[in-house]
Amino acid sequence: MATLTYTAAASATPKLSLRKPLPSISSSKSLSLKPSISVPSLKPLNPTKLPTLSPLNCSINPSPSPSSTLKSRLRNGETLYGIFLLSFSPVVAEIVALSGYDFVVIDMEHGPGGIQDSLQMLRALSSTNTPAIIRLPESSDTWAKKALDLGPQGIMFPMIDSPKDAKKAVSYCRFPPDGIRGSAHTVVRASNYGIDEGYLSNYMEDLLIMCQVETVDGVKKVEEIAAVDGVDCVQMGPLDLSASLGYLWDPGHKKVREMLRTAEKGVLKSEPGNGGAFLAGFAMPHDPPEELGRRGYKMVSGTVDVGLFRNAALEDVRKFKNSLTVGSDDDDGEDDKDGDEKYWSE
Repeated sequence: MATLTYTAAASATPKLSLRKPLPSISSSKSLSLKPSISVPSLKPLNPTKLPTLSPLNCSINPSPSPSSTLKSRLRNGETLYGIFLLSFSPVVAEIVALSGYDFVVIDMEHGPGGIQDSLQMLRALSSTNTPAIIRLPESSDTWAKKALDLGPQGIMFPMIDSPKDAKKAVSYCRFPPDGIRGSAHTVVRASNYGIDEGYLSNYMEDLLIMCQVETVDGVKKVEEIAAVDGVDCVQMGPLDLSASLGYLWDPGHKKVREMLRTAEKGVLKSEPGNGGAFLAGFAMPHDPPEELGRRGYKMVSGTVDVGLFRNAALEDVRKFKNSLTVGSDDDDGEDDKDGDEKYWSE
């Protein structure tokens, strides 16, 4: 092969010279490059194992099966423990569901949310099959119809003062001719948007109807309310009951407790399996959930999401502020007591 080379003199004419061509590489021999330094093979690192968090053992059945309804569990003699949700936060609802509560009450009476917000809460709870009860803002057919179309397992009617009120509440839950509930069962969520062809056959068997007794007039008629056909639970309302008696700021007053015991005995006289109702209620600082269980309550609501977060936030701030003050450890007990006493009061 001829190549072009230059002499040392820059002005000289270039000369042609012959050089031997590079030896060709045979296609039959593969070219392999061997590194002069051996590199050890790399192995994947063993990842650090982090401890996993599991829910507290606060419920025997943290994720009930879809076929196990609140009504069937009550009939089987279980005592159920639940929580009220006022924040209408789907994130909080998911945490609550994963924590193992037996039921959740979505509170439209005192919470800021409405029907659309309740729908998002139901969706958040559905991943764990946690049963939801919707408490209505008022006992009316319109609110009942919209809530029931969302498909909760239970519905709670506030301020039921007489058997007449209770009968109206039941009628709001039943389709004609047994009631006055408006029908759109072919397209609403309660029937899986019409996909559940058996909805009309078992909707009342699965639905838990709860009537709240929370005034002096209601207590006087509590036995008759519990005996109304279709009423599954009578829910005590201790705060409104204390207001009805003139002790709004003192729900633990002796007269309030006596009136509450009268109402409890009236419900317990009824036979849930024979036309009666189960007893349900709220825990209070002076009346913890364990006490309610011992007195015969079958559905116990022990706390409220907003109250839980408020107490945790106050405690978090208190701990840090106290850490800046020398000798503040001696005050821990009194502060905790005050926080508990303010749990339900304003």
